[in-house]
Amino acid sequence: MCHPIAAIKVKKMYSKSYAIYNQPATKIALDNFNNGGKLDAFRHVFFMAVFSQKIKAKKIKKLGIAHEKGNYRQFKKHQNEEGEQPDSLSNVMDLKNNELGLIIGAENKKLPLDELKLKVIKEINAGKATIIKRNSNGHYVDCNNQLIDQKLYVNKWYVPKCLVLSDYIYNQ
Repeated sequence: MCHPIAAIKVKKMYSKSYAIYNQPATKIALDNFNNGGKLDAFRHVFFMAVFSQKIKAKKIKKLGIAHEKGNYRQFKKHQNEEGEQPDSLSNVMDLKNNELGLIIGAENKKLPLDELKLKVIKEINAGKATIIKRNSNGHYVDCNNQLIDQKLYVNKWYVPKCLVLSDYIYNQ
């Protein structure tokens, strides 16, 4: 609401960016986790990087925060985001990854989108982004590697997940 022109620009840029985000090669370079994984981190970092190439980072940051507040409203209405119920730690993860995207976009204003994608993937694989810890089977675990029983946390905002850097290997 505070930045309607920026919101219109974002909407236009989103469709071009989404085509690049949705390429099968992206999943191969990262993982298949739309929530909490490297693919989720990529979505946030990449889109924020793209948007901050053309729009002031301060405005884009506010839009990102507004989006995450929208996730909380979705949670309150028992709606899913990318197939899972939003939670507090996913929200923190997204905000951290948004910040990384803002930095990458600001530092690479003229980089074409295909090259920006590769830059973001490199940064994620180098551990610069944040993801949610999982075991080798892809199940969420807490910081002590204890399996989280998702059934116990239905309609709960606070879930005892654990944030880790994106170079974490799911081998526990």
